[in-house]
Amino acid sequence: MQPEPIHLAELIEVCCAAIVANSDHLCALDRAIGDGDHGTNMKRGCEAVSAEGAQLSNLPFPDAVEKIGLTLVMNIGGAAGPLYGTLLMEIGRELRMRDGAEFPLVLKQAIDAVAKRGRANEGDKTLLDVLYPVHAALVSRSSLREIALRAEYSATGTATMKAMRGRASYLGDRSIGHIDPGASSCALLTTAICRYLEEQHLQ
Repeated sequence: MQPEPIHLAELIEVCCAAIVANSDHLCALDRAIGDGDHGTNMKRGCEAVSAEGAQLSNLPFPDAVEKIGLTLVMNIGGAAGPLYGTLLMEIGRELRMRDGAEFPLVLKQAIDAVAKRGRANEGDKTLLDVLYPVHAALVSRSSLREIALRAEYSATGTATMKAMRGRASYLGDRSIGHIDPGASSCALLTTAICRYLEEQHLQ
């Protein structure tokens, strides 16, 4: 998963398309335990990044990733903006200091930063419940297809959890039985990225 061969503008469009196609579904998930606007917010953030695609492609990869994170912070409402923004800004900063072969470590540092920012842990029914399993799959050298499946399975698994952070936590036990929308959007993005990288490899 080295960053150099990635065509960033193409990858941005792939991720944006995944969110746009599922924005209504994400809003439906969010209506059950939140404000009901997660899909709308994510769509707005992705479209803002897409609009900067040409400019981002001219930047060094770490700088582009950090810039994407900043754009998401500025355009995604609610908790998702700061969390996704932190993830990408930290990945960019860490990549600037490390070799691409160290991506598992880069990702771990970024996920830990998200956990600190959200004052959350794995098991709290957040996007961390997708990010940490994805990292574990990456460390174990799982295939891209296996990583995507792990992300999807982990997002679905949040339905059994009681929300401990965010608006959903106010529902207490009533949050059980519902998939976390942030975990779902994280799985959608992870799957889109894995499929793109797999296609690039096949070419």
